[in-house]
Amino acid sequence: MIAPTLTGQTARLRPHVATDVDTFWQFFQTERAQYVSAPKNKTHLWYAFGAEVASWTLHGMGAWAIDVDGELAGQISVMQPPHFPEVEIGWIMFDGFEGRGIAFESAQLALSYTWEHTQPASLVSYIDEQNTRSIALAERLGAAPDPNAEKYDEEDIVYRHRRPS
Repeated sequence: MIAPTLTGQTARLRPHVATDVDTFWQFFQTERAQYVSAPKNKTHLWYAFGAEVASWTLHGMGAWAIDVDGELAGQISVMQPPHFPEVEIGWIMFDGFEGRGIAFESAQLALSYTWEHTQPASLVSYIDEQNTRSIALAERLGAAPDPNAEKYDEEDIVYRHRRPS
């Protein structure tokens, strides 16, 4: 299985392509990447990128590229790598695409797909406590902090997204 294409008003979630890795490498060289685990080198980036793509085949969920007018704007993913206690919805937005509602729209598309096609009762977002923009997005999506949830990184706040009733 590959990632399905989902289309919103502005954003289109699409399967990743090999050339997306170059834009990710550029992102990880900037201060914008300070709240996410950065790869040590391009080889490690390729392994992580491949895992996010392959997660669709292995688990029926994974990462989407966020495409805006043919440009890679970021990534949204719903997945549970081995070091995550729960299934996470996470996001990365590249420079020039914040503040336009693209992350919110993309997260809504991913959440709708997940609730319709998979079975988790809830999802979490592991967010660095200093990442105010991601905290604001999680809250805008209706998620709330879950102080009882297991963390994989001590600097994180765990936000819980509940399946709509």
